[in-house]
Amino acid sequence: MTDAADTDGPGTTGTEGPGEIGSTLGPDGSSTLGPDGSGTGPPAEVGAAARLQQLFEGRRLTPAQRRIAHFLVLQAADAPYLSSVELARLAGVSQPSVTRFAAVLGFDGYPALRARLRAVASPGHGATGRPANPYQRAVQAEIDNLRTLASLLTDPGPVEHAGGLLAASRPLPVLGLRASAAQARGFAYFAAKVHPDVRLLDEGGSLLADRVDAARQAGASALLCFALPRHPRELLDALAHARATGLTVVTVADGTFAPVAAHSDVLLPAAVGTGLVFDTVGAPMLLGRILLEAMCDALPLAQARLEEFDARAAARGLFVD
Repeated sequence: MTDAADTDGPGTTGTEGPGEIGSTLGPDGSSTLGPDGSGTGPPAEVGAAARLQQLFEGRRLTPAQRRIAHFLVLQAADAPYLSSVELARLAGVSQPSVTRFAAVLGFDGYPALRARLRAVASPGHGATGRPANPYQRAVQAEIDNLRTLASLLTDPGPVEHAGGLLAASRPLPVLGLRASAAQARGFAYFAAKVHPDVRLLDEGGSLLADRVDAARQAGASALLCFALPRHPRELLDALAHARATGLTVVTVADGTFAPVAAHSDVLLPAAVGTGLVFDTVGAPMLLGRILLEAMCDALPLAQARLEEFDARAAARGLFVD
């Protein structure tokens, strides 16, 4: 029997039944940690978030337990020092859910799990040994996110596959609403230098579906979406509509737990920093540039188009020397 927090509540995503946390680190998909959290684990330089992620991978978890795992990864420096009641409140689940989560991972109880989390997570202290200030901790969180991204890119296959899909789409719609609009706009700006027809979709409303339809009717085969918190409801509707029209949806999201996962054919995760008033998005921005590089590699005329642009820019005196 499960309580309500195991099946619903704020932030619930995924399927109705238990879901499996798949490997997002090792190139062979295997875990180096045993059921009790022991083992060699990934190298220290991978970062606290990646080390915690590997502790959870390969587990079949309920939606509530996935929320707990997601919270622990996002708050890798602080979460291991919370009580079970505090963790439950911040993750939006019940306290018994936290206890069951510890048992699923093979621990006798939450205190044993917390001890293991403290061993693998960043201590959150600066070089002087004093607690880092909020600004330093925000920077350190971004460093950890970038290290996690570097680990994910050990297997470049998903990014290369996504780059090929985007290169082949004529036109190429690039979608990003609200907080994600800046990421979509930056990608579209550079992509237009090498791709013959890029269409930026950065405004919602009733016309958004029309613009998706127009891109599809013009020959588009794929759509790129940037989906970072908070996720607008109309973004999910737009992705569902895009897939219904036959478009292949490639999404850069804040993680595999994101609500857009169910509406994406290819999901490329990159964590955001949550330690400041507004999220920091260093890892998603870099992943967007990496995806752009993969698209350029799949476009045979990319280099020629860049050279033509440079020649025109020089003739117009476009840039300051």
